[in-house]
Amino acid sequence: MRGVQESNPLIRGTRVQFPYIQQDEGELRTFPRFGPIACIGLDFCMNEISVIVLTKNGGQLFRRCLEGVCAQTQVGKIEVIVVDSGSTDETLEVVKGYPVRLEQIPPEAFHHARTRNFAAKLARGGILVFLSQDAIPSSNHWLKAMVANFDDSGVGAVYGRQFPKQESSLERQDALDAVYGEERIVKDPAHRNGQGYRFYHFSDANSALRRSVWEKTHFPEDLKVFEDLGIAKRILDAGWKIVYEPDASVFHSHHHTTMGLFKRYFDIGYTFQRLQISDAPGMRSSLLRDGRKILGKKLQRFKTSGGGRRAGAAIGQDIAKSVGLFLGLNQDYLPSVLKRHLSAYGVHK
Repeated sequence: MRGVQESNPLIRGTRVQFPYIQQDEGELRTFPRFGPIACIGLDFCMNEISVIVLTKNGGQLFRRCLEGVCAQTQVGKIEVIVVDSGSTDETLEVVKGYPVRLEQIPPEAFHHARTRNFAAKLARGGILVFLSQDAIPSSNHWLKAMVANFDDSGVGAVYGRQFPKQESSLERQDALDAVYGEERIVKDPAHRNGQGYRFYHFSDANSALRRSVWEKTHFPEDLKVFEDLGIAKRILDAGWKIVYEPDASVFHSHHHTTMGLFKRYFDIGYTFQRLQISDAPGMRSSLLRDGRKILGKKLQRFKTSGGGRRAGAAIGQDIAKSVGLFLGLNQDYLPSVLKRHLSAYGVHK
């Protein structure tokens, strides 16, 4: 292996330098469980799948993520690319134990959209699978279920179900249950079918893109966060379908404070408004419908033994989310100094 520094042209004419480690081209390697990677030295290979994981201090959850990826069956050739942005824990040691390609960038170079575009440029597969470092495949057919949807030539992207981790809060359990159900959904730009905000919902924590579609859309680098929402809009606007595949499931959830949720949902509302989807057909009515459904579930928990305190805390978090979302959707009426304090990621800058 040799270390190199390469300038990578990115969309909108910008160029960013990333130092990284690259395998010698032309080398044929056979990895356990994956089979030979026969396309090394070519630009990309249509029948190969590239699994891309961005890491920073992923720890043991990242190890379980890689274990889950390596356990996949009936999917043919796979390459796994890990792009690390300055881990100081055992993440880099974990990588050494698996048949993956490691790319390293400095922490200050990380950007949610730009780094994903960078990783996609490095990938050789015709299908680009994006997986969060703490998303753990729930079975050995997670990947098969994901990529099978590309048998339909009109499908541009697929995303899978996310189950909350065992220790997750009631707020996270209900929120994930609301947007990740048991029914497979095909989002067709020609037939919105009253899906409301769910029409644009897409998570690159557990997703796959057709390479040719990514090449035409890219993750939008003008967004600091929620780049998955941005690319979903680009894909749908271009006429491609997006599929929600519940059988391609992972365990993935985060712990959020009440203030953290308020700021996060302010940023979501802001992004909805910026992408001009806040007034899409059924957007607001579907948000209200699911909000009432989630609230009803929590109120039911008050009737169970010991459930009142947790339900009360979760209702408080839902109220904070709703207020944050409302303010984000109406951010045009807010002064910049206030928006600076309401945003978790400084999205207004």
